Amino acid sequence: MKAIVLQDFGGIDQLKVQELPIPAIQDHEVLVKVKALSINPVDAKTRAGRGMANRYKDQLPVVLGWDIAGTVEQVGKQVTRFKTGDPVFGMVNFPGLGNAYAEYVAAPASHLALKPANISFEEAAAATLAALTAWQGLVHQAKVKPGQQILIQAAAGGVGHFAVQIAKHLGAVVTGTSSAANKDFVLSLGADKHIDYHLQPLDAAGSEYDLVLDPLGGDNIERSFGVVRKGGIMLSIVSAFADLVKEKAAAMGVNGFFFMVAPSEADMQAIAELLANNVLRPHVAQVFSFEALPDAHLAVESGRTRGKIVVSFSSND
Repeated sequence: MKAIVLQDFGGIDQLKVQELPIPAIQDHEVLVKVKALSINPVDAKTRAGRGMANRYKDQLPVVLGWDIAGTVEQVGKQVTRFKTGDPVFGMVNFPGLGNAYAEYVAAPASHLALKPANISFEEAAAATLAALTAWQGLVHQAKVKPGQQILIQAAAGGVGHFAVQIAKHLGAVVTGTSSAANKDFVLSLGADKHIDYHLQPLDAAGSEYDLVLDPLGGDNIERSFGVVRKGGIMLSIVSAFADLVKEKAAAMGVNGFFFMVAPSEADMQAIAELLANNVLRPHVAQVFSFEALPDAHLAVESGRTRGKIVVSFSSND
């Protein structure tokens, strides 16, 4: 099978197409023939030597990637939820190696859900790590309640555009930040208010939020803490700033913490149901061929992506 292998940490030139054996599955796994996969910021960071790189530094060369959509080719002896031919999608093994940049992926059955019939494989691949991050952050970590005031930063991005839709589904009043060019897109997702982060301060639409979701980190953390109410929540998904968030929260009387998404059968099923009921719609900004996957990394690294970047195996039939 074709796979794209990371030879060493560095630029996109380290991503090389290779022929590898089709993986053997364990009893709890299924073999997925991949139709599409998606690229996240953590993919590009890891390739460059940040992100999850420390976890894999002694295993190089490795196959990166976690987000897949495709059809079940083979089922393990213990698997009862899926059968050969089923369309499935999910986030595989994160933060371990998902080996998703390949024509075939061995995936734990508990990391997958059936793909709803009303979305494409490309859309399904997009609604995995980023959608799970938004769902787990808002539902399990922040326990969002109807009527709460929520600020979602980078609301046009991968996690952000799912978070706006999920927060509205949960009954929150949502403010989203983005560039002016993405204002209409953010409002179309259901956001009640929009802040142009180039021109307006974060408190432009109200200075006290029950929850601020920050997928950006850096200087943005300082600004975020300035608009969380006492006792509110500052939720970061950028691991490099986990300690800073904790320290600032303690000093300001805010519940601040970092969390990392994890595979979950129940949460994948929840995402699938939202997709099936048109409550959640993935926005696929651009689709790359498998051979152009390195260019997809560059698109993600630009930081200007609206929604998600997807790679398609258009010939994998």
